[in-house]
Amino acid sequence: MRRLTPDESKRIETATAAVAGRTHAHFALVIVPVSDRYRLYPVLLAAIVTLVAAGIAAAALPNLPFATGFLGEGAIFVVLSLAFEWLPLRLWLVPRRIKHARARQLAHLEFAARILAQKDHPHGMLFFVSLGERYVEILADAALHARVGETEWQTIVDRFVTAAKAGALADGFIAAIDSCAAHLERHFPRAG
Repeated sequence: MRRLTPDESKRIETATAAVAGRTHAHFALVIVPVSDRYRLYPVLLAAIVTLVAAGIAAAALPNLPFATGFLGEGAIFVVLSLAFEWLPLRLWLVPRRIKHARARQLAHLEFAARILAQKDHPHGMLFFVSLGERYVEILADAALHARVGETEWQTIVDRFVTAAKAGALADGFIAAIDSCAAHLERHFPRAG
């Protein structure tokens, strides 16, 4: 997923702020570029590739001087470590299962901090998107989730993903925010 432009961010902020006027429940939108930095992967993968290359070199060139082999291994390791630091490549190297687990973990931490910890709003929900991991999740408190149900939340997520894949990321966000707000407004309308 691409990053949002300043104009798109402003439109999304406006839509998010409008939710507060429609419902008594708390709504939070969290958009993160990545859920983790995955710092271990560049070094680990560079080390593995370097060891494999050293084994191949040792088998193919048994008379290679030790110093030459050692310098070659060091150069391969440094070049690969630096190349794997490039974020798009690093994200590509990390298994999808691990990326989604980290994104899910961050979503639940954000839900706890932004929704469950709020004493002024007993009910609420979080719409979480991690752009780098291409991960989307809606988390709602128990009462709201029981009233709306998993199927409806998944429908909102699926529509958002479809819009994002079509290149309409901001429009997808706004439609998802409006859909979430409609549920919040129906079940926890603004008093007075």
